[in-house]
Amino acid sequence: MNGPRLTRDFHLEANPSFSAPESLAVGHQYSSLGTQPILCGSIPGLVPKQLRFCRNYVEIMPSVAEGVKIGIQECQHQFRGRRWNCTTINDNLAIFGPVLDKATRESAFVHAIASAGVAFAVTRSCAEGSATICGCDTRHKGPPGEGWKWGGCSEDVEFGSMVSREFADARENRPDARSAMNRHNNEAGRTSINDHMHLKCKCHGLSGSCEVKTCWWSQPDFRVIGDYLKDKYDSASEMVVEKHRESRGWVETLRPKYTFFKPPTERDLVYYENSPNFCEPNPETGSFGTRDRACNLTSHGIDGCDLLCCGRGHNTRTERRKEKCHCIFHWCCYVSCQECVRVYDVHTCK
Repeated sequence: MNGPRLTRDFHLEANPSFSAPESLAVGHQYSSLGTQPILCGSIPGLVPKQLRFCRNYVEIMPSVAEGVKIGIQECQHQFRGRRWNCTTINDNLAIFGPVLDKATRESAFVHAIASAGVAFAVTRSCAEGSATICGCDTRHKGPPGEGWKWGGCSEDVEFGSMVSREFADARENRPDARSAMNRHNNEAGRTSINDHMHLKCKCHGLSGSCEVKTCWWSQPDFRVIGDYLKDKYDSASEMVVEKHRESRGWVETLRPKYTFFKPPTERDLVYYENSPNFCEPNPETGSFGTRDRACNLTSHGIDGCDLLCCGRGHNTRTERRKEKCHCIFHWCCYVSCQECVRVYDVHTCK
């Protein structure tokens, strides 16, 4: 493998030759990384530091790509009933379109979930032995508890977080408010994984008696991270931009807009620009509108037809769907089902 070994005291280098802040440089262009040799120079949108990282640590790039993928999938799950539903655009470097151009809550969530996804996937890949430069975590063990001992492979979330920090934060080295916001939200995403690490145990003994348990540190299911960051999105802190004169020039920082609220911690998401309403299509904001989106007639929440359709009303049609029904388990060992046709009402926004 080319390049130096990635170590835990690796630090960010300032790189003034930076391109557009709004693109995460992640998306469909990474879809083939796990299936063919990686030519780092052929991946569009990488800034110089990301390109160097790719070339030096090419064997973990498929995990980086997988992390971006699960981050996008989780974003789309969490926002499936919202006016903005984390829509992506094929064949476009800025895979979310202009939505991330603004320093909004949506941008805060996307950066957090993508950074968390990269840390998660790299950590899991290392524990599975997919890369030679990383493996199991042997540092955070401590004394075992009563009735169990350390065993298995503890997942090295510190290494995964470091890879995410080096790759995702490589774009955020400008002394402006947007870089400060993105770095903060990236780190909040990574911190969420570390906060949700838990002991996972396996029993050993005759007939499952669990005379001895071996335990190791494990990441949670990524859905747990998505649910947690979605709550952070709902309670995100609005900030204001302040400019300071320093020896290197003008520097922008963020401070809470409302002093009577509790200031955000490193685990909270921050933003400083209001979101569009996403009701109508608008190519400037990246809004696709909500026309023809399915809505929930009985819900009073944002996924309900009143709010999701922005007061325009909704259409209703019936759909006939074939489903398995009257399933029976046969010994041993298969299940037989009949096929039933059920009729559903489908409501879509006008």
